[in-house]
Amino acid sequence: MKFQHIGMIGYGEVGKIFTAGLKDRVSATSVWDLKFDAPALKDAQKAHAAQAGLAACQSVAGLCASADLVISAVTASNTLAVAQAAAPHMRSGAVFLDLNSASPGTKQLAAGLIDEAGARYVEAGVMTSVPPYGIRVPMLLGGACAADLAGVLNAWGMNSRAVSDQLGVASAIKMCRSVMIKGLEALVIESYATARAYGVEEHVLPTLQETFPSIDWEKQGAYFFSRVVQHGQRRAEEMREASNTVSEAGFEPFMAQAIADKQQWVADQARAGAFTGMEKEARWQDFADRLIASSLSRE
Repeated sequence: MKFQHIGMIGYGEVGKIFTAGLKDRVSATSVWDLKFDAPALKDAQKAHAAQAGLAACQSVAGLCASADLVISAVTASNTLAVAQAAAPHMRSGAVFLDLNSASPGTKQLAAGLIDEAGARYVEAGVMTSVPPYGIRVPMLLGGACAADLAGVLNAWGMNSRAVSDQLGVASAIKMCRSVMIKGLEALVIESYATARAYGVEEHVLPTLQETFPSIDWEKQGAYFFSRVVQHGQRRAEEMREASNTVSEAGFEPFMAQAIADKQQWVADQARAGAFTGMEKEARWQDFADRLIASSLSRE
């Protein structure tokens, strides 16, 4: 398995990181993003791609026509739509690597479209936040050619492991983990902000520290608030896919849906300007104060 041309669908945070780390491993790298069609955004996005040494495509069709490895890195809600758009234009024998946080059922539907077109689909479960690791972020791969692709990616300096030749296993692992991790984020935001509103955080956090002494609850709280404020929309979409995963297993997704709602609520506050001007490295108390102020302003 050899690749000469990578096509990246999605030029957001993950797309930028992956293309920066992989473009020197192949002869050419192309990118496409919905923002390339947005009048207010396209010039800046295309200029960024050009400065990075990437070819900005005019369409998904144009990208797929020349790429022998297509990587999809979009929001969870667009997972299937990207596969639908890409499938008719995939080259025979090309590989479609789906990095998106979607349920096993969604990934299986996407795989059917790609495989029917004569290309090869590999699902990936990206197991933690990409920015601290770059292309070394741990990934689990699934699908008939997952083991072969893992060998290529690891030779490029990535950190991938094939867990199954059956589609859905890697995504199930990722989604079950997301219920816990995104759930912790939602719980911390609700608990800390409420404690702050009552003025009892100096009593609450020490009890958490006593019960779970290995966690720095101040530092972890600040990190959770920051990540959800920045990426709450993306997290909410992921948790809706986690909810689908729970449902596909035959359970009622009470917790997964509640987590999605909490992540969406924070995303809505951010969109409304509640955190305008704040630094990513702000204290959790500062984020909580903004949420409290936003709540009071609506009373």
